[in-house]
Amino acid sequence: MLDLRAGRAVLARGGRRETYTPVRSVLTGAGSEGRGGAEGDPVLLARAFHEDLGCDECYVADLDAIMGGAVQTALLQRLAGLGSALLVDAGVADPVRARDVRAAGAARVVVGLETLPSFGVLAAVARALEPEHVVFSLDLRDGVPIVRTAAPHHGSAAELARAAADAGATSLLVLDVARVGSGRGVDPRLVETLRRAHPAAELLAGGGVGNTREIERLADLGLDAVLVATALHDGRLTRADIEAVRRDHPSDSR
Repeated sequence: MLDLRAGRAVLARGGRRETYTPVRSVLTGAGSEGRGGAEGDPVLLARAFHEDLGCDECYVADLDAIMGGAVQTALLQRLAGLGSALLVDAGVADPVRARDVRAAGAARVVVGLETLPSFGVLAAVARALEPEHVVFSLDLRDGVPIVRTAAPHHGSAAELARAAADAGATSLLVLDVARVGSGRGVDPRLVETLRRAHPAAELLAGGGVGNTREIERLADLGLDAVLVATALHDGRLTRADIEAVRRDHPSDSR
């Protein structure tokens, strides 16, 4: 998982974006004698995810685009060439930007609740790209949905996930930004609720995942994949841990 701001990879904590600082990671040796990698170098980190950890997919949040700026197209193109399939959230609010993000190298375009004008837009994006190239992100803060100002939709997390499915989303990502970097883990009750309601959907989640026990517990609840960042950067999760989870739960921990 990479959060990008102004060309750097930043460490997300609690969804307080103004406090995010460039990543210091054991994966690149930033601040040590390892690879001598610079803090927050997204290319070094993406390469390490793919080559050192064996991750074949990488979630990328373009914070500049999510907060209303331009998509970091050149950087996305460079990351896309490193080997991992990119799931990119770049503040998509219409099919035009969705196509642009896809053209920049995203294997799948993430449409986040935080920036979604309406579920009609999600349906239009799904038609434009085909549903298999679209992931709906159920953006939460402490379990409360983050809804764009003046958006017509409202309701509980479960109700908004149903609206996304009705709009054509076949992949659902649960992302509680208040839990990111906290080690608190993903809300298991919400995972259970969504899995029961959408048995055929791909279900992903992130926010506070810090150890293999948590990943295994979520896999047992029916989660297909998890997003992890902090635990990789500080070394709590290693390639051996990831391979062990994959061996026991082949569909998760991508």
